[in-house]
Amino acid sequence: CSYSEIHTNEKEVTEKEVTLHLLPGEQLLCEASTVLKYVQEDSCQRGIYGKLVCTDFKIAFLGDDESALDNDETQFKNKVIGENDITLHCVDQIYGVFDEKKKPLFGQLKKYPEKLIIHCKDLRVFHFGLRYTKEEEVKRVTSYIFCLFKFVLLATDPKNHTVMFDTLKDWCWELERTKGNVKYKAVSVNEGYDVSERLPAYFVVPTPLPEEDVRCFQGRGIPIWCWSCHNGCAILKMSALPKEPDDGLLQNQKSFLDGIYKTLHRPPYETVKTEDLSSNFLSLQDIQTAYSKFKQLFLIDNSTEFWDTDIKWFSLLESSSWLDITRRCLKKAIEITECLEAQNMNVLLLEENASDLCCLLSSLVQVMMDPHCRTRAGFQSLVQKEWIMGGHCFLDRCNHLRQSDKEEVPVFQLFLDCVWQLVHQHPPAFDFTETYLTVLSDSLYIPIFSTFFFNSPHQKETNMGRESQETQSKPLNLLTVWDWSVQFEPKAQMLLKNPLYVEKPKLDKGQRKGTRFKHQRQLSLPLTQSKSSPKRGFFREETDHLIKNLLGKRISKLINSSDELQDNFREFYESWHSKPTDYHGLLLPHIEGPEIKVWAQRYLRWIPEAQILGGGRVATMSKLLEMMEEVEHLQEKIDERHHSQEALPAEAPPLLRSSARLSSLFPFALLQRHSSKPVLPTSGWKALGDEDDLAKREDEFVDLGDV
Repeated sequence: CSYSEIHTNEKEVTEKEVTLHLLPGEQLLCEASTVLKYVQEDSCQRGIYGKLVCTDFKIAFLGDDESALDNDETQFKNKVIGENDITLHCVDQIYGVFDEKKKPLFGQLKKYPEKLIIHCKDLRVFHFGLRYTKEEEVKRVTSYIFCLFKFVLLATDPKNHTVMFDTLKDWCWELERTKGNVKYKAVSVNEGYDVSERLPAYFVVPTPLPEEDVRCFQGRGIPIWCWSCHNGCAILKMSALPKEPDDGLLQNQKSFLDGIYKTLHRPPYETVKTEDLSSNFLSLQDIQTAYSKFKQLFLIDNSTEFWDTDIKWFSLLESSSWLDITRRCLKKAIEITECLEAQNMNVLLLEENASDLCCLLSSLVQVMMDPHCRTRAGFQSLVQKEWIMGGHCFLDRCNHLRQSDKEEVPVFQLFLDCVWQLVHQHPPAFDFTETYLTVLSDSLYIPIFSTFFFNSPHQKETNMGRESQETQSKPLNLLTVWDWSVQFEPKAQMLLKNPLYVEKPKLDKGQRKGTRFKHQRQLSLPLTQSKSSPKRGFFREETDHLIKNLLGKRISKLINSSDELQDNFREFYESWHSKPTDYHGLLLPHIEGPEIKVWAQRYLRWIPEAQILGGGRVATMSKLLEMMEEVEHLQEKIDERHHSQEALPAEAPPLLRSSARLSSLFPFALLQRHSSKPVLPTSGWKALGDEDDLAKREDEFVDLGDV
């Protein structure tokens, strides 16, 4: 495998009326003709003939009748990835069929399969029949598919309002926006990555902390600021210090942490609660195991398999534990929110490298507490700050280079699942839609974007930001995923914006003065009774507790008993949900059993049998948009009496105006065929009643998306 050279022209490879579109710099490697792409229904007995093409960027199937599908109905098109395109980084598993037996493929093949089955990380499943393809073409294509390429592209920075946090000015702006500049400062001590290659060039620490302390242990053991609440409390994160066998070095670490803790814990003015995520929360292995089981529910090879597993789908879903893990993340984020909001305590998140669960929980807390993070620009800035600059190892966690399956853990996907629960429960609070979250998750595996391809800002700059001495080439300026015009036309981008988003009301000067630092919901929140002054020796005990956490020793119990913490959480949670929702204030999810649902649009979109034609949430959305357009039209008529000319409001996406033509999994399943199979597998009919009763019972079944 090797990197491709950069070209500025666009190539096209044509056969009959079928066209392969290559991106600038993308190179055609090989192709195979007379390949049959099977339809995912009817036990894979039908399909479309065409050509299977492999480039250094993707696998593409060019069907002989593909031009017939290229019509105006497909308005939600990705300009980079077609419906039958698979980027090499999106390939999850490859199977071969030998004598009607399905086997996973690895490395060099002694015998080549008669059929290829490709499972994708976005949960698509492709079946390619090679029985009538020339043997040499089969060998060439299958060999190239195993070889992973990374594709680069020259580009310019997008013109948007996403804060990239790659300058000191960006961090100072965020401090000022959150009023955190009173207690915290942005530092440039790691400029040039002299202190740590894990940390970004710029970050924020408590104001009393000397910059010399940051250098002591290469940035480890340093409380790094994430976000400040309206009451001045903040959420911080800290990575563990390296374990030292030498008693002298261990004593130095203890003294260092003692000084660090004094800058954070100054009762009664400043108190801090520590959350050790490495020991008292989910493990990365838990997440990896759960998702591996969960995704198998949606990697369906054919219609028969779907109906055979449908009758036990709920038990399989529960046994995966993915929804339970999602619930636990949301619950932990609510607990942290309660400490910040109700108890007026700083929260310090502890983790080995502070780059996985720290990123997830600090981001979730900000989505719940900061309405700016619920706008599209704010959410993208949040991902840049907490995940990209926070050093989340996307290269390892997404296993882009196929180097270690053990390191592959979908932590960022878990974060998006949690955010989707909030979007699903409180749609008017978010400027973006679930479709936005879905295409964002897909973008993890499109390697023309640098956003989700590296383990750290330092790694990105090392590989892409410096001139090559050998070729004398200029540094590459890769695309950022936040420039959505690269993937979608303006008409398709309308589906990323929520038309039902409730804009923040404008307040007059009197109102603004009284509510500058508190949202209205704060007035109705239960305030935990303030605790008495700490007893003598309390500070020493808390300091030892922090040191034990960071040094990897056995962790002592929290100062507050678990029962007390549970009572505070329950009171806070129930009181919030008993009040009307302020979409620009604090936002908490429902976390009871049935409230945590499957993200149907992402996980079920490639399964035709799971669709409801003309139904689902999209039908409701369509009706709401029709009502909004009617109200706006009436408002225009009223305004015409006072103004001669008014600007027309932005129209809703045209596709949403005819809900009868749409699928419940719109916009991804618009052209998917709907299975003619019964609503229940035939193997279960006898146990469920006579066949004559099935039609009467059909209306009793609920959409899988409401699970």
